[in-house]
Amino acid sequence: MEYKKDGFINQRAIVLPQSIKEIMAQNELTRLLYVTDIGYYPQANGHYRTRNKGSEQHILIYCTEGRGWISIHGIRTELNKGQFFIIEAGVPHTYAASESDPWSIYWLHFTGEKSHLFQSIYNKVHSIDDSPEARFKDRLVLFEEIFQNLEMGYSTENLEYTTLCLWHFIASFRFISQYREVNKHRRGDVIQDAIKYMKSHVEQKLSLDEIAGHIGYSPSYFGQIFLQKTGQTPCNYLCQLKIQRACQLLDFSELRIKQIAEELGFYDQYHFSKTFFKHIGETPTQYRKRRKG
Repeated sequence: MEYKKDGFINQRAIVLPQSIKEIMAQNELTRLLYVTDIGYYPQANGHYRTRNKGSEQHILIYCTEGRGWISIHGIRTELNKGQFFIIEAGVPHTYAASESDPWSIYWLHFTGEKSHLFQSIYNKVHSIDDSPEARFKDRLVLFEEIFQNLEMGYSTENLEYTTLCLWHFIASFRFISQYREVNKHRRGDVIQDAIKYMKSHVEQKLSLDEIAGHIGYSPSYFGQIFLQKTGQTPCNYLCQLKIQRACQLLDFSELRIKQIAEELGFYDQYHFSKTFFKHIGETPTQYRKRRKG
């Protein structure tokens, strides 16, 4: 394999001048944590780096496609899609893209007076599992915030803004669970959307596939998160909505029990009455006769 320093198609990189790094090391805000180098290497065939004395800065490598490897302390570790690695400053290392499936990586060098606060995740592989809450795109938006602002020049405002983005960017790796909370709240909205869909189609014989398809989830995953959120399966919840509607029709309409069963999509009157008794504890006839309010 021919190793090369750069020259990858569609690569992007910014290396801050020494004079700018000195400014950032003195600025009251940026000196706490700041970027010195940043880039993106897609399908980086031949990518190879070795530093016998390590780097002056910490190096974050985030693999989004393909694979490669990193060697520190004489131990070689594979780095695959959805994984990241932060090499601690001063640690001798070598890393390279796979020959058969070269990685695409977002990378940056960072340092600062408070950079040690992320030491717990240095020098080891971390995986970011794929899930609806993962926020992969959001993380890369943060990367672009840093890159594009530095690309616009080194004004004090740009440098300070990139530092604030950097805190958030690295925190998205350090605190993965917390970073996903915003999408967990969105997941709650998805459950509400599913319930609204059930309510508006309560008269139909909805299947799990139909409900899950409405919100764009697989039936198995939707059933899992619905149970976590509500404590019930979607089918049981839909059945409760049907019985709730049946009570309203029994209270406020003159429809016969058979008609109510048909309107709410039950197989027949017997099926309806059996289900009603299971949920309410009395037959539809007994419920209709009972004085309420």
